[in-house]
Amino acid sequence: MEVNYSNQKCILTVNSIFLAGPTPRNESVHSWRPYAVKLLREMGFDGLVYVPEYSNGEVLHNYDNQITWEWNALDVAGAILFWVPRKLDGMPAFTTNVEFGLFVKEDRTFYGRPDNAELIRYLDSLYHKYHEDRQIPSDLRSLCQTCVDYVQKYITSK
Repeated sequence: MEVNYSNQKCILTVNSIFLAGPTPRNESVHSWRPYAVKLLREMGFDGLVYVPEYSNGEVLHNYDNQITWEWNALDVAGAILFWVPRKLDGMPAFTTNVEFGLFVKEDRTFYGRPDNAELIRYLDSLYHKYHEDRQIPSDLRSLCQTCVDYVQKYITSK
């Protein structure tokens, strides 16, 4: 498994999972993405994982430089994993709302959030509108496994 961070050249491959969702806005909030990468590695995912954060863990205050990187990665990713542990103080997920709206209709989009996520009722409803046969997992492990299974079945089998 390879990890492609937003401060690196964007590697374009469909055998991939994009980790979409809120990014910490200050040093006191920890990112959920390192745990997702760990889970995907443990699951034996053999593709690329797009992580829209810097490889050194630096909290970004200006995202202008990575917007194109994110758009390119989102457009090519085999699966888009939306994990939304929204907390208005520290991880408000405003950009996540926009990205979710852009990609929610696509079959390759998967969504989950912890039970204590704030203000997610609309995201839940929108996801069920387009994916009524899918459950919304409240644990990141299940969401990661669903994405791995999807990429292995629909992307790498082609």
